[in-house]
Amino acid sequence: MGSRFQNRRDAGRRLACELTRYAGRTDVIVLALPRGGVPVAWEVARALRAPLDVYVVRKLGSPGNEELAMGAIASGGVRVLNDDVVNLLGVRADVIERVAHQELRELERRERLYRGDRPPVQVTGRTVVLVDDGLATGSTMKAAVLALRRQAPARIVAAVPVASRPALDEVRALVDEVVCALTPEAFYAVGLWYEDFSQTTDQEVQRLLQPPQTRVAGEADDASLLQLITENARPLRRAEEDYDGLLDKIRDTDADIVLLGEATHGTHEFYAERARITQRLIGEAGFTVVAVEADWPDAWRVNQFVRGRGADVDTIDALADFRRFPAWMWRNADVLDFVGWLRSWNDRAVATQPPVGFYGLDLYSLHSSVDAVLAYLDRVDPEAGRRARVSYACLHQFGTDPQRYGHAAVLGLAQGCEDEVIRQLVELRRARDRYLVGAGPLGVEDYFYAEQNAHLAANAERYYRAVFRGRVSSWNLRDTHMVDTLDALLDHVSRTQGRPARAVVWAHNSHVGDGRHTEFGGRGQVNIGQLVRERHPGRMVNVGFTTSTGTVTAASDWGGMAERKVVRPPLAGSYEDLFCRVPLAAWILELTGGEVHEALRHPRIQRAIGVLYRPETERQSHYFRARIAEQFDFVVHLDQTRAVEPLEGAAPLPTEEVPETFPEGV
Repeated sequence: MGSRFQNRRDAGRRLACELTRYAGRTDVIVLALPRGGVPVAWEVARALRAPLDVYVVRKLGSPGNEELAMGAIASGGVRVLNDDVVNLLGVRADVIERVAHQELRELERRERLYRGDRPPVQVTGRTVVLVDDGLATGSTMKAAVLALRRQAPARIVAAVPVASRPALDEVRALVDEVVCALTPEAFYAVGLWYEDFSQTTDQEVQRLLQPPQTRVAGEADDASLLQLITENARPLRRAEEDYDGLLDKIRDTDADIVLLGEATHGTHEFYAERARITQRLIGEAGFTVVAVEADWPDAWRVNQFVRGRGADVDTIDALADFRRFPAWMWRNADVLDFVGWLRSWNDRAVATQPPVGFYGLDLYSLHSSVDAVLAYLDRVDPEAGRRARVSYACLHQFGTDPQRYGHAAVLGLAQGCEDEVIRQLVELRRARDRYLVGAGPLGVEDYFYAEQNAHLAANAERYYRAVFRGRVSSWNLRDTHMVDTLDALLDHVSRTQGRPARAVVWAHNSHVGDGRHTEFGGRGQVNIGQLVRERHPGRMVNVGFTTSTGTVTAASDWGGMAERKVVRPPLAGSYEDLFCRVPLAAWILELTGGEVHEALRHPRIQRAIGVLYRPETERQSHYFRARIAEQFDFVVHLDQTRAVEPLEGAAPLPTEEVPETFPEGV
């Protein structure tokens, strides 16, 4: 059926996300067409911080054909006649008066019921956002617009959650602007686009139209929270000073690890903004390690390129090892630009400061890492290389698919290889001093690369067995490995550069946010954000990224092709739903301490889209409960975002490796 609304309140929240440019304006008033339009308009008015009223309109049905409107009457005593219909049908003046009198009594009854003694809000010279719960034929909305024009508003914006295209086109011709969240090709009826389309009662309309001071306690909480966020958020305007507050925080705390998240693995703006922040960290704060949620061998090729080593001549060639699903995560236009910038930076800074490296933290590359260890030993110690082949042969008894090995080992169908891969890692480390005698800086780098691959192979062997035992154990192995790798990098770079290393990490929000403050933490799951905070207290700053709507590059199934998918508007009650109502298109907000921290430390649902996006099961597949002010030190919200551009279409999953981010997708 597509993207449906939960109910009218949900529809109002999602519609409000399309109207943020009107938020906080003193000339704006929201008028609801009762009864179904009132719950929708209440959410819109709350998000825009605008007054709310009803605009009661009654059609004047033609004699013998009540559905054909010969005119309308509306709040404020406004009467509009459709002269074409009146003349065509030859309707007498006394008949018009009789019908108008009947409808006027009903209109006055509804106004007394809904508004009580309160006079109608004056609309002359103001911007009116006219809201209903949907347009099928558009007749009521059109009648309301024609009547409203008689009161001389400065501007009329017709706003509905869902509409048929013909009705929308007719209304568009009568108003200054039309805003519609959903316009399905196959429309059928308004009610089909709501999970709950039960009739709005007069009592509900009365309650929603009460002045704010008489509402039930707690109903205005989001309104005050939105005001607090708006007052404290810093707009992002693509200006040099956008991230001054973040850089000041990093300097003030002397943080040497900065974690930069993303709410999806396929959004252009997340990559672009992380690149902007990282460039400033490199240029202004001396960061020399960029560590990403990618496999160690694939990223090492990029590292060689940005440092002027290796055989690759062009940036695009350096990304060639990112060939497995999901190739678009690191083989995309934004990463291409950033890697090119890194190479240029290192080329310019070679004589004045240490080079910046690009490294992978993940552990999926079992066979690639084994091959890298063997290649190293073949160069420096062929006899050790022959022994290593014997040890690693255990991993190949089920071919080159590590999932098959892990499954067989767990079921007892094959002997596990844990002892062999650990023995190989220990042997390599014992020979370290011997291999490094006279090796020089490049030899030290080569050994470090090989050692990390051997370490990765040992952890990957455990990981592929753990995958079949449960999510928590495999997740914990993976994130612990990534933090172990980060620590090894910091130690290695500090020693080779002769000064403490500083690192920026790019990974999904679900990795870099402190997992103790999510529902997964309650199940015993750990992640990068938690482990870094525990291992490096006071030395880390982490940043979460969120979005509301737009497009994303993602697949529907493991190993599938990259698709450009539409991101559904956020679910009611989520952080994203709250953030999209802030009257700024893009902003950054510090979450540490003070009123903001206290206000946002209460749990809400939060969205996470990985390499897969399944809108049809969005709540189950992509939302989890969290306390965002405890997860992150800063949050960046980018309201409208677009899909990252892969360098080419993603290929189906090759047999030699499992996909990155398997099985969680993030």
